[in-house]
Amino acid sequence: MRDVLPTLEGWWAEGRPVALATVVGTFRSAPRQPGASMLVGDDGQAVGSVSGGCVEGAVYELGSGILEGTDDATLQRYGVSDDDAFAVGLTCGGILDVYVERVDRESFPQLGAIAEAVREHRSVAVATVVSGPAERVGRRLVIWPDGRGERSDGGNGGVEGSTGSVRLDDALRDDVRGLLAAGRSALVSYGTDGERRGEGLQVFVESFAPPPRLIVFGAIDFAAAVARMGTFLGMRVTVCDARPVFATSSRFPEAHEVVVDWPHRYLAAEAEAGRIDGRTALAVLTHDPKFDVPLLEVALRLPEIGYIGAMGSRRTHSDREQRLIEAGVTEAELARMSSPIGLDLGARTPEETAVSIAAEMIAHQWGGRGTPLSRRDGPIHTESNVEPVVSAASLSAAAGS
Repeated sequence: MRDVLPTLEGWWAEGRPVALATVVGTFRSAPRQPGASMLVGDDGQAVGSVSGGCVEGAVYELGSGILEGTDDATLQRYGVSDDDAFAVGLTCGGILDVYVERVDRESFPQLGAIAEAVREHRSVAVATVVSGPAERVGRRLVIWPDGRGERSDGGNGGVEGSTGSVRLDDALRDDVRGLLAAGRSALVSYGTDGERRGEGLQVFVESFAPPPRLIVFGAIDFAAAVARMGTFLGMRVTVCDARPVFATSSRFPEAHEVVVDWPHRYLAAEAEAGRIDGRTALAVLTHDPKFDVPLLEVALRLPEIGYIGAMGSRRTHSDREQRLIEAGVTEAELARMSSPIGLDLGARTPEETAVSIAAEMIAHQWGGRGTPLSRRDGPIHTESNVEPVVSAASLSAAAGS
């Protein structure tokens, strides 16, 4: 829903009904990830996409029927298209589960609070019943980071809603914490009254976590290109350098913030404040030992980090590694660093280098190999790359509840 939220909120605020179609499950090489959405407005306008064009026409018809009152909210599966039967499907060969519902101020009163949280980079999750007993489908619970279904800024619980079952509401408040912390959306199965090991009811949990962070160390020309690429990928970008003459907003207009500080001191302070997590990427571009070594000592010892990459030639890398070993960094800690940074694309310019770095970050996140798809056999996306249906029991165990 995040990709269409501004339009959705605008129509909602005007009191206009809208059909909201959301990808809630994907399998194999599905084109969009869970949470991708498409709107059908009361004036016939379509906004967003659930499949990149494969099944939009069919979803549009579903949405139109729901707006007209001829159809109820529904969970629809789209699989491989049958060319001989002219069936609607995905030519790419994946499978999508799409939930289509009517949204207006009465059915979704919490939308304004959710949109406000997203704009302010505050975490919130929306749990919607998408299959199960007819009287429960479409019911939703809004969950804030404290897990209680109440606003973490001290507001009352009036915006939380309910799934129609106290037991399920309580289970969701406990189970969704892990998904929200990881910024993951997933389809979770329960018993019809919230039993974690049961079945018969599915809840789509859409997590609206703040954007993942990219911290670029070193105010050089390559940093400007990497900052642009990070912003393009939807990350919140910080550029940090100890030299005030180079670390200026005018040199890095597409970064969200530019910080003048010693890199190791800034990173340690951010970690101490709890602003570094498993979704944070670090690009160390200074390739100067007086900056790199103290910074990487801090970075490589962080308990949780998404990606650490350091720029430099083979000689620079070897020298840096030796200095880190002398500083007491272990082999296991060194293995967390990608150096020299980036994939081998033959990059030369700052922009090409930024693509190389971004490609390695993406491969690291999703377990990609960085090889040409034309040289691979089998499916493009392995099963480990997609979001399966998650059991509530596994979420409960992971959360320690």
